Amino acid sequence: MGLIPAPRQVAWGNDSFVLGEGTGIAAGEGTRDTARWLRATLGAVTGLELPPKDAADATGATGAGESGGVIRLRVDPALDAEAYRLSVTADGVSIEGGAAAGVFWGAQTLRQLLGPDAYRRAPLAPGRVWTLPYVTVEDAPRFGWRGTMLDVSRHFMPKDGVLRLLDLLAAHKLNVFHFHLTDDQGWRVEIKRHPKLTETGSWRARTKFGHRASPLWEDKPHGGFYTQDDIREIVAYAHARHIAVVPEIDLPGHSQAAIAAYPELGNSDVIDTTSLPVWDTWGVNPNVLAPTDNTLRFYEGVFEELLDLFPSTFIHVGGDECPKDQWKQSPTAQARIKELGLADEDELQAWFIRHFDTWLSERGRRLIGWDEILEGGLAPGATVSSWRGYRGGITAAQAGHDVVMCPEQQVYLDHRQAPGEDEPVPIGYVRGLEDVYRFEPVPPQLTADEARHVLGTQANLWTEVMENAQRVDYQAFPRLSAFSEVAWSELPEPAARDYADFERRMTVHYRRLDALGVDYRPPSGPMPWQRRPGVLGRPIEGAPPNV
Repeated sequence: MGLIPAPRQVAWGNDSFVLGEGTGIAAGEGTRDTARWLRATLGAVTGLELPPKDAADATGATGAGESGGVIRLRVDPALDAEAYRLSVTADGVSIEGGAAAGVFWGAQTLRQLLGPDAYRRAPLAPGRVWTLPYVTVEDAPRFGWRGTMLDVSRHFMPKDGVLRLLDLLAAHKLNVFHFHLTDDQGWRVEIKRHPKLTETGSWRARTKFGHRASPLWEDKPHGGFYTQDDIREIVAYAHARHIAVVPEIDLPGHSQAAIAAYPELGNSDVIDTTSLPVWDTWGVNPNVLAPTDNTLRFYEGVFEELLDLFPSTFIHVGGDECPKDQWKQSPTAQARIKELGLADEDELQAWFIRHFDTWLSERGRRLIGWDEILEGGLAPGATVSSWRGYRGGITAAQAGHDVVMCPEQQVYLDHRQAPGEDEPVPIGYVRGLEDVYRFEPVPPQLTADEARHVLGTQANLWTEVMENAQRVDYQAFPRLSAFSEVAWSELPEPAARDYADFERRMTVHYRRLDALGVDYRPPSGPMPWQRRPGVLGRPIEGAPPNV
């Protein structure tokens, strides 16, 4: 059946169950969101009503032998929270999960068992018979953090595109959506006490087309932002699909959009911050936040509003690529270093991060940041997103800090998928489908106790060269399908993984992606409309051949 990600145990039977007009859904306590999702998705494509059945049927005590059978949903606390057991027999379907999330992941597998056409939004033909093979599936995820990051600052994705992406993540049993909302090129979330962040900071005058060395520009304004009600809708939509939304607000670097809106946030004793626009190109920006009390109070106000919008335990503060040149020249920054008794500018950045680590901890939240937050000393409660390879994650885990593994060399999906000239706007390392499939999130240098600090893994989509949802589709898929199996399934060591079997299952999964309208990269290479001939990319200098 081409199940992706691969479940732990599958036992096939010799017959099949037919969904009919009498088939209903019996939703036990805690499973009603999944029942609504099943009724909406499967009801739309099959034309069946799938009416509610008595909740007692969810236990299996009644309903056996009913005309049309029953889809039973039930929480079984004996299972781990995200684990599930799915069974299809003559009496119908039973999905049991350790918690509501487990039941939902079982429902996702049920959809796969119905075939690729189950991913459409309306019936292809009246009167079609929908069948499920007799099967028992027992399954559970390897990692609790199975994430995908989307950068909407470099190129804004309208709300409908975000909701669509959440459905794609759910279909792959991915459960964390890292929402990169601010950067030099745009501020994307409404903050009511600081309205200029979106009035000014969400729009730039033009946009570099391709790598920053490219001579090409798109000479029209680009921008947009999510209102607070948009954010509430996105978070609720994700929550119903058991996806946690982790917002990122960058500080103290990657902050020119905020400084453009409120110049007092920048190092005004070094440069004229009133002349800074929202940045229109890519790279590491020298304009960083001033280490002042005013800056701290400003961002505390930002986070106060964010905490009301995002119930997630983790709040991402960036912390990466913060050049120290302005701080070295700034009398204000140097006075702050002396006042705090710090050794240097690295420790000044660490002070910035520790401040918000304490502030978030006092409110029951946890700070997470890119691995640069290790420099100058890691804040006591901080979790590290290890992006510059494995080293930062190894250092953090060995020191007793939690880690999310997302090394750019393996799972930055903005990087190119093949070495050929047809690859659109080639960026970074060549990482094809098999490379992602063989990615191992837990480095062998860690002991068993240290490895427990690896919360999971995440694939990242930076959108400098992804100007719309089609380009995001192309860069994400099918590699995100391979990544989902790395994050969910208990796989052997990378060299021993059965990539041929994965490719075989992908032949079915491509048809699911087709039904969902995903503009993925075909195995044979990009289609003509997916190419970007003549647009300069960023092959990594000094890397091995074809990189």
